Formats: sequence, structure tokens, C-alpha cells
Amino acid sequence: MTGGAAAGGVTDGAARIRVRVPVGADAERWVTRVGCRRVLFVVHNVTSATRLLDVLPLFSGDLRVQMFATCTGSSPFLAGVPELLARAGLPVLPWEQAKETPFDLAVSASYGGELAAVQAKLAVLSHGVGYNKRLATPDNTGQHRTTPDNTGQHRTTPVFGLSPDWLLADGSPLADATVLSHPEQLDRLRSACPEAAPTAVLAGDPCYDRILAALPQRALYRRALGVGPGQRLIVVSSTWAARSLFGGAAEPAADDLLPWLLSRLAAELPADEYRTVAVLHPNIWYGHGPGQVRAWLDNARRAGLDAIDPLDGWRQALIAADCVLGDHSSVTYYAASLGIPVLLGAFPQQDLDPLSPVAALGRTAARLVRRGSLRAQIEDTVAAHDPARYKELAEQTSSAPGESAALLRRLFYGLMELAEPEGHPALLDPLPLPPYLPARRTAPVRVLSGGLGTDPPQVRVARYAVSGAGPDPSDAPDMRWDCAHTVVDEETREAGRLRVADVVVRYAAGDDPRLGPPAAWTAEALDRYPYCGLAAYVDGPDRCVVRTRAGDLVRLAATAGPDGRADLCDPAAYASALHAWLTDGRTLADALPAITVRTGGAAHRVTVAPLGRGAP
Repeated sequence: MTGGAAAGGVTDGAARIRVRVPVGADAERWVTRVGCRRVLFVVHNVTSATRLLDVLPLFSGDLRVQMFATCTGSSPFLAGVPELLARAGLPVLPWEQAKETPFDLAVSASYGGELAAVQAKLAVLSHGVGYNKRLATPDNTGQHRTTPDNTGQHRTTPVFGLSPDWLLADGSPLADATVLSHPEQLDRLRSACPEAAPTAVLAGDPCYDRILAALPQRALYRRALGVGPGQRLIVVSSTWAARSLFGGAAEPAADDLLPWLLSRLAAELPADEYRTVAVLHPNIWYGHGPGQVRAWLDNARRAGLDAIDPLDGWRQALIAADCVLGDHSSVTYYAASLGIPVLLGAFPQQDLDPLSPVAALGRTAARLVRRGSLRAQIEDTVAAHDPARYKELAEQTSSAPGESAALLRRLFYGLMELAEPEGHPALLDPLPLPPYLPARRTAPVRVLSGGLGTDPPQVRVARYAVSGAGPDPSDAPDMRWDCAHTVVDEETREAGRLRVADVVVRYAAGDDPRLGPPAAWTAEALDRYPYCGLAAYVDGPDRCVVRTRAGDLVRLAATAGPDGRADLCDPAAYASALHAWLTDGRTLADALPAITVRTGGAAHRVTVAPLGRGAP
């Protein structure tokens, strides 16, 4: 399937091919395990599918159950669905075949499409933190419409998942089980659609439970993102739609914070004191296309902002965060529930149920404004934060924290009229440890240095990526440093800056046959860039080899922490410290055997080991 096609009878001809095994007209000829109960996961889009993947492990290990997936094809956001379903590895039925096939249980995490046509007991879960947003209701074609009241006028857009237009089919409840995570949702359901209230089941929040179970892994997630001691991880979070933080349709339009925010992340936050990542709603990624989203974020990405995959890693990034710059997304609410400081860059109250917990967050959390310093707002928010500030909101995230697996499995098996597996507790998958993803800056980096001392040898540096039309941080009136220089990654898009760089850096394995060994590349780099004073080859997370214009070849390596783990400061900072040391008129011998590099409040003891002189 192509990336733009949806599974199950949408646009791709291959997706409409009917499945013959384990269901189909002659499936009994081909099936291996017979007599299995059939469970159908109904996918609306990538967003809803991620919640279904949360609960899929509840059927793991049960030889009596055969799982299937299908896509209704009714969502405007269909890209990414085929790849996600392929990764799940379940038989994918075209929607028309799914409607014709009887199942014992169907599980959906969204409304829309012809759910009433599914031949199964139907359980519907929320795909976020309960039901909070107002959204136009669907008609039976899966399209969206506004709903007139009895005067013929259009009433207020109903709350998604709580309106009769979503919950009823021909006046009767659409679902056999409407899964809620907290009684406050039940109260709003009873008020908005009393006919559906008898189907309500309080069963917690599996996404939140996976986050809670992973909280002890916070330090590991921070290291996976390259966050070292003394660094703060800032997560920029946005839901989809025009009035989200990423959408920028603020009122008035001049209040669109996103361009300012992306530029100030680099200009104001020192690279070695802050790590920044973005967590964007799947509807942004798959509505506009991952390539387009990366293009929009290009300047910020080259300055060190990493966009976290919308399926993998966002929960781990949230757990690792020191502050979240967000909006009315579930991610922002989860952050508040975890006691993480929150700054709201956008919050359209008109798009929310005023009685919802998310709306309450908007009335409680601090607001990010363009006036003044971004860094000052972050630091003030962190310093003034009291985790108890969001205690009541946290309690409304789930009335059964840690218990959703048991509650949901009991519900699902009850609907199938099948006994739960004996001797096997209901379990959710743990959040995996993400791959190592340190910040990488291919935009030029302006390095401010000062505080040089000889007893012991030490240098203080502050590094700022210079991105797009953003200001040069060394021009700020409050920047009082002894000197400044520019570092440029050899893989920069701004190749012209390499000719005037003070330090040129390259990141690669020491045995990379294209570049290494480091001694060879550093010599060649100084030949290529005659105005460069020092070349640095970063061949590990805590070390680099540098060659000075005088011909000295030196290994710089950070001393491991008390726990024996590598210092995660970018080794290019050590190269800049040595460059500042030498350009101040001091000798390499004065820096031996070690120099202390200070970045913000962190001190990095770096060994300085001469490797020789001249060409390799």
C-alpha cells in the first residue's frame, strides 16, 4: 500500500481485495486454528489506532481469540493507516467485508463511519483524555455536519463523543459499552445523552497507565534524548486544527506564537542548558505530510529541535520533560497530570466543553506570551511550579490508575461471553527505551566564552544555534562575555559559512572509512578551510579529536560521572572551550592534563591528551 492510501476500501485498489483467510467464503479450507472468537479493531485514523494498539496486548497469549483490523475510510486523515496496520501484523479486512462478517467483539477508539453496521458487540474507547473537544457531528456517510435545533437554527457545536448525534443510531445507543476513564465524564454523558448512559463503563485510561508504569524509567528516557546533568528538556506539544499552537489561527492573527516560539528556542536557550523536542498530533503529521511538517520545522530542526515520531516516543519524551509548552491537547493535559510545569501557547476555550477537565487546565495553567523573554517565562514557570497545582486535574485523568488492563479485559471478555484466561494477568506493554537521540545542530553555532582561569584550568562557554532570520545571541545587551566564535558542522546546508568558521566539526564513528581516522579528517579539514582555527572530529558521545592550526592533535574526553556513565554534553562544546583557551593567548601545555568546561550550572572535567603533531 502507498503512504496516502487507507486500509479497507478507500483509494488503493489493493486495499479493497477481500480477505480469504482466516475469514471469507471458503476460509474453513485454509484456516489452521479453528473455532476462535473473532475480535475486530475498527480504525478511524492513526490517532484512534494508537489507542487500539494500547489495548491489543489484552488478548495476547489467548489461543481462543483471532484478531482482525479494518479501517472505516471515513476520516479525512487516512495517510499512515496502512503502515500502522501492517506493523500490527493483523489480518486487515476491507471495510465492506468487515461489515458483512460477524464478530464476537468490535473495539473502536473513535466515532465516524458506519459503526452501526458492524455485526458484533461494540465497545468504544476514547482516543485521548476523555471527551473534551467540540466537533461537528457526522452523518451516516462519515461526513461532518452541524446540527440544527428545533427552531431551525444551528446550536452550539456538540462535544465529540458525548452528543446523541455521535452516540445514538435510530434512537438507540450505538455501542454496547461506552468506555469512560472517570465519573466526571459519566456526569456529562448523563446530561448530554441520557439514552447512552446505561452503556457507560468506567475502565480507566490505558495510555495513562502505560505512562504511570514507566515513570521510574525517567532518567533512562532523558539519557536516550541526550539530556545531560544540568540540562532542561522542553517539550513543545500541539494538537491539530487551526486554533492549536501549531495551527496559529489565533485571535487576533498577530498573536500567532509559533514563528516567534520556534525562532526564540534557538536564540534564547543555550544549547548545553536546554534540550528541545516537539510532540505533534498525528493529524498534523498525516494531514499535511511528514515531509511538509519537517520542512516547516526546518530552521528549528537544524538548530537542534527534534520532532518526536507521533507513534513512538512521545510518552517517553513527556515523562522526561522539565516543562511543556502546549495547548489544549491530551499530551499537555497528561503533562499537567504528571506534575510537569505547563505553559500554554494557545488555548481556544470556545473549542472545548467548559465543564471538561481540559477546559479547567486552560483556566489554571500559565500562558506563554510574546512579550519579554521566552527563557525567562520558562524559568519562572519551572521555579514557581507546585506539583499540587494540578492535583485535582490529575485525579480526573483516571478513576482507576493502574487498573485499566484488568478492567478492560474483563469488559471485553464479558461482551464475548468468554471466560478470561486463567493464570495470566491482564497486562499492557511497557514503554520501550527509545534509541539514543542527542541533539544535532547543523545550523551555525555562536559560542560565547569567558571565565578563563588557570588554577585549575577552566573555561565557561554558552552555545546558541543561529537559525534562519533569528538574532545573533552575542548581540543581546545582557550578554557579557569575553569573546565569541562560530562553530559550523561540515554537514551544514549553509556551506558558505564553512569558509569563515572559527571551528569546523564533524560527527562520525572513528572507524568510518569515508572520513576516519580522526587524525586524517582533521588535517584535511584545516586544508579545506584555511580560516578555521581548529577542526573537531566527534567520534563518541563524550569525546572528540581536535587539531589546532598550529598542528597539535589532541584527544578531548569527558570524565565519567560518579555512576560511570558518559557525560552527555556535546563534545563540540569541549572543542570550543579549547579554542577559546588558545585564542586567549594561552598554550596547550597550560591546559594539560585536564580542563574544566562550564556550561550553565554544570561543570565538565575534560581530559586533554596530546596525540602528536603534523599530518597523520
